Amino acid sequence: MINNKFFGRKRAEPTRAIPPGQYLEDGFPVLSAGPTPRVDIATWEFTIESSNSDGSEVLGKWSWDELNALPQTDLKTDLHCVTKWSKLDTDWRGVSIDTLFNDAGIEPVDGFVMARCDGGYTANVPMEDITDGKGLLVHTYNGEPLAPEHGGPVRLLVPHLYLWKSAKWVRGLKFMDQDTPGFWEQYGYHMYGDPWKEQRYSGD
Repeated sequence: MINNKFFGRKRAEPTRAIPPGQYLEDGFPVLSAGPTPRVDIATWEFTIESSNSDGSEVLGKWSWDELNALPQTDLKTDLHCVTKWSKLDTDWRGVSIDTLFNDAGIEPVDGFVMARCDGGYTANVPMEDITDGKGLLVHTYNGEPLAPEHGGPVRLLVPHLYLWKSAKWVRGLKFMDQDTPGFWEQYGYHMYGDPWKEQRYSGD
């Protein structure tokens, strides 16, 4: 005998447009390349570095307490994962990249950044996609500290790109003159990752 449960739960219809090829997700799936790092906030720090022919220079550095002492930003936004789920109206709190630049006296420049993370993960993002309010370091999700499996204590959030660009367990940003592939990009993911253009893989 076949009943309605045989076909599984019907997916919800979006209340507004979502990127092509996506479906709505009620939960928050956990997708990671390796084990979840366990980070001690007592020793956690975040750095912003330049990159030049002589190596690199630290332009700004913040401890956990220093990050939380900066002006905080609340953001309600949609998320879009390359594995084709979208989650609407997620609530985040953190520090905008603009605030970090201002605090360190950094003038944004053209080019790219590489997000450096615990666990050896990296993600490349154009500078223009993390400035002017488009990028944050987030530590709170739905009013609670960001769980380790979702990138806590701090992850990068760039919600207008596919979620893999919102690198988990982020520890720093490094300026780059040239776009260089990060972790997933080396395995064939798209260098940019616009969900509205379905830029999932290289060649899309």
